Amino acid sequence: MAGRYDVIVLGAGAAGMMCAIRAGRRGRSVVVLDHAGAPGEKIRISGGGRCNFTNIHAGPKNFLSANPHFAKSALARFTPQDFIAMVERHGIAWHEKTLGQLFCDNSAKDIIRMLTDEMRTAGAQLRLRTEIGDIQQTAGGYRVSTSEGVFEAASLVVATGGKSIPKMGATGFAYRIAEQFRLPVVETRPGLVPLTLDPQLLQRLAPLSGIAAPAEIRHGRTAFREALLFTHRGLSGPAILQISSYWREGEDVTVVIEPDIDVFTLLKKAKQANGRQSAQTALAEILPKRLAQHFVESEGVAGNMADQSDNRLQKLAATIQSWPVKPSGSEGYRTAEVTLGGIDTACLDSRTMEVKTVPGLFFIGECVDVTGWLGGYNFQWAWASGHVTGEAA
Repeated sequence: MAGRYDVIVLGAGAAGMMCAIRAGRRGRSVVVLDHAGAPGEKIRISGGGRCNFTNIHAGPKNFLSANPHFAKSALARFTPQDFIAMVERHGIAWHEKTLGQLFCDNSAKDIIRMLTDEMRTAGAQLRLRTEIGDIQQTAGGYRVSTSEGVFEAASLVVATGGKSIPKMGATGFAYRIAEQFRLPVVETRPGLVPLTLDPQLLQRLAPLSGIAAPAEIRHGRTAFREALLFTHRGLSGPAILQISSYWREGEDVTVVIEPDIDVFTLLKKAKQANGRQSAQTALAEILPKRLAQHFVESEGVAGNMADQSDNRLQKLAATIQSWPVKPSGSEGYRTAEVTLGGIDTACLDSRTMEVKTVPGLFFIGECVDVTGWLGGYNFQWAWASGHVTGEAA
């Protein structure tokens, strides 16, 4: 089963399979090695099982990196339209959700099947349940010792992902390879992850668990406007996952609930229209009942609307639409969708993803210090970085 190839790809995820497809189409002999029992496990669970496979708006502005310019080359050379063309060639039905997010109509397994079919057509071999042992640089390239024997190749592509969702088999293996070759690694941490709250605040918010509301979450100059979800551990939902990539422990975020509505103006109008109703009843017109109750009780707003001064209503509105929250932490890699940080882009060629000081060694996908927003951006980075490396390896 082992042997000599042109390209060894470590990792049968999105980036690794795309790289194998492109390299195979160029006539390279390619083998993809993975310790998992099936390829594309993160693809399978993504998007609620329907795979948010790209975003039509994907561009450098949607990515975090110590070098915000690094991703430009790869993203320009393999675009969302390029991936959509592949999807349509395989007859996979898809639809656009909000904010340019594209999903399969049927199942994420359609994307995995497409990639494995493309690999097969390109002549790339897939070796699953293969444990990677020693990696050595040789005069002719690289020697990889595995549980299935020794594989050798001129090029070695590391596409083993980050640390997020360890139950899917994620490890920090790519960073250990980087250490072996003395490559710098930007500090890694969980990204696109729910935020946790201290026990005291969590207890106060316990009745809100399971409630969702439109919100804008702000951190410094960064803001995301999507759904907010209260959980039994803290705060989640797309808006929180997005801001989590920018937030650091010890910092506040500002929560603006129903950002498209001027809550103070709404309360004043409600007071004028019917002074006998309670503030809770007025708020329940725009907020879930339990959420309206929570804010009214937390501000101690009792009695009818006619009894409330404009100042009191303004304070209530500010609590809802300018609520500072200091998370105690995050749920960590267990539920994080991605890993922030990774292989320092300063040591990679942005056109090929090859290590500048180690010929024939490439790092692609999530293990690199390029992390996208929620909404298909990280898959687009996987496709793009895999494609440009497949062109070069």
